[in-house]
Amino acid sequence: MNREQTLRYWLALHRIRGVGPVQFARLINEAGSIQSLFHAPPATLSPALHEALRQPDWAAVDQDLAWLAQPDCHILMLGESAYPPRLAELHDAPPLLFVRGDPARLHELQLAMVGSRNPSRIGVETARDFAAHLAASGMVITSGLAMGIDAASHQGAIEGGGQTIAVFATGLDRVYPAKNRQLAHRIVAEGGVLVAEVPPGTAPSQGNFPRRNRIISGLSLGTLVVEAALRSGSLITARMAAEQGREVFAIPGSIHNPLARGCHRLIRDGAKLVETASDIIEELAPQLHAALASEGKHRPENATQAADDALDESQQRLMDSLGDGPSSVDQLVTRSGLTAEAVSSMLLILELQGKVVSAPGGYSRAGKRST
Repeated sequence: MNREQTLRYWLALHRIRGVGPVQFARLINEAGSIQSLFHAPPATLSPALHEALRQPDWAAVDQDLAWLAQPDCHILMLGESAYPPRLAELHDAPPLLFVRGDPARLHELQLAMVGSRNPSRIGVETARDFAAHLAASGMVITSGLAMGIDAASHQGAIEGGGQTIAVFATGLDRVYPAKNRQLAHRIVAEGGVLVAEVPPGTAPSQGNFPRRNRIISGLSLGTLVVEAALRSGSLITARMAAEQGREVFAIPGSIHNPLARGCHRLIRDGAKLVETASDIIEELAPQLHAALASEGKHRPENATQAADDALDESQQRLMDSLGDGPSSVDQLVTRSGLTAEAVSSMLLILELQGKVVSAPGGYSRAGKRST
């Protein structure tokens, strides 16, 4: 079968109630192929599943394909090269991803940011500042488009001149909460991505939000919790990140702030305490280096060169501030007009990418190290 035919069967299986990601893969393996599953299903299946396979909801599949035909809409199948590799590592990786925007963004180095839906003013400011600095340094900010910290993180990433990914718990044709509809449109307009594992038309459902959280953490190298009460969905995301072998970061707060208690518990349980965005970049440096090296190995040489040449406005400003000899961080701050934290974070990313080198007197462009 060609991809179009395979996708049609995958969508039909995806639409069967009660078939989750693990069972999805097991059913295809047991039948030998997706086509065999529908035309000659294993005898061990339940009568209800047999009936669902015998009479798939082709009308719903046609609706999914009609959505796919719209501009900037994509459906990724697990196992395809376009599917994000970090998410594919999960034992319960979504078999299908519905994407609005450029799917290549899902392959970029991401940090998840989550927190309270009813944060303090300081929490909102902190989320925006961290997201702006991290996005300016080259990391993509991934969150869930919820009110509060999620929305502030998306906004901060855009304001920092970077990119952000919003993971939906609903179909991509339904922005939830509706108050963030304009933000969702702006994310795509600025080059970011909206992604969901549930098909278009899916309404908000309480059970879909924890499932959404595993995608937020699964796409990312680590998860940062900005503010969270002791009973918080953000702590579920942090737990999932830890179970997935990803880093967990938490920002401490006042002992009198109930929204700091969740972060304090995470820190007691082993999460990394962070005070600046640079703390996160430095902690993730080994993973960033390994991820960048891996991406370089699996991309054609010309594609790697194109990626290396692609700098955002802040990174280009920093590169233009580098002289023939080594420049200190203070000198680069003065020349570029960027903050010291943003410069430090970007220098680490650019060094990992091989664009700059550190020398006894500071930093210089790669190939111009002073001797």
